[in-house]
Amino acid sequence: MPAMLTTYSIMLTLHSILRWVILIAGLLAVARACSGWIGGRIWGADDNRAGIWFVAALDLQLLVGLVLHVILSPLTQIAMSDPAAAMQNSALRFWFVEHPFGMVVALVLAHVGRVRIRKAATDISRHKAATIFFTLALIVIVLASPWPGMANARPLLPW
Repeated sequence: MPAMLTTYSIMLTLHSILRWVILIAGLLAVARACSGWIGGRIWGADDNRAGIWFVAALDLQLLVGLVLHVILSPLTQIAMSDPAAAMQNSALRFWFVEHPFGMVVALVLAHVGRVRIRKAATDISRHKAATIFFTLALIVIVLASPWPGMANARPLLPW
């Protein structure tokens, strides 16, 4: 059991650190896209890289989150043993359904944004798509995250 606890702690710490990578990458991608849209700037390699980093960080976070959710999390294991009871408990429901669902929605929004960017005919439409979809993804991430002060809070830093 101690090995599982260590693995769980490592993965939870990684998941927590990646949250900040995602927020920084997402804010950078949104800032570049918004300034490009408003300023009528061409879509450049740095704009593209900012979106790629945001989506790649989300993909990595999904992988780590799935390992936590499906294999390591004691809360999820409790919830999976009796899903009906878990849905009646707000803390278990948050970790079992609400947090993963919200994050998958954010991931889908970011990926749809990347597809729309690639298919856009003009630089302005690329910036517009990136602004809209990356902003929506960030909003969902913020809403589905366990911030301090919430019932299911996690610390801002894992140490």
